[in-house]
Amino acid sequence: MKQFNHVGNSLQDLQTENINGKRHYVTPQGNKYLSITSLLSNLSAKGISEWRKRVGEAEANKITRQASGRGTRLHTLCEQYIENKESFLEDALPDVVDMFHSINPFLDRIDNVHVVEGALYSDELGVAGRTDLIAEFDGYLSVIDYKSSRKVKNWEMCHSYFMQGAFYAYAYEELTGIPLNNIVIIMAVESDKPLLFRETKNRWLSPLKQVITKYS
Repeated sequence: MKQFNHVGNSLQDLQTENINGKRHYVTPQGNKYLSITSLLSNLSAKGISEWRKRVGEAEANKITRQASGRGTRLHTLCEQYIENKESFLEDALPDVVDMFHSINPFLDRIDNVHVVEGALYSDELGVAGRTDLIAEFDGYLSVIDYKSSRKVKNWEMCHSYFMQGAFYAYAYEELTGIPLNNIVIIMAVESDKPLLFRETKNRWLSPLKQVITKYS
């Protein structure tokens, strides 16, 4: 088992509030900013609605619950692994363990961890959120997100993930002054090979700002 080096960068945790059915984060100055996931959910709302009509509400709810639970459990395993926890796989469900093992080679390319599950906000963008990980990937400081999927996704299907990563990079640099441009998406795919996407903040910041202007 790899031992990850933690260089540490403390971020103040943020409380959340539900406003009009959407999660907002309360900053130390008392500002209430829409969460990045709530913001970007607008991009997929139409497609999800059409999918629910095709498969039916009951089946859609079942698939959504299963996917959410699996994603949460996989995220927990990744977090515990990065935090050098021992025996973290002992009580995990077999399917989630399989998905973890599939992305383990990607996780082992991570080191010099700055932030695990850190709350971030940007006064300039008026958005907030919680990043999975900020660490070096292949030696380059990166925003790193763990994702899980029932099916293989292509680059075109992941634009919201790249914009999410661009926000985390922008907010982290705004709060700490540490330059951060790289985005890494590590995706476990059910019963298939894992996926790795690499992008940059500079490429996705403009599309992100357009989404903020349209939906905030």
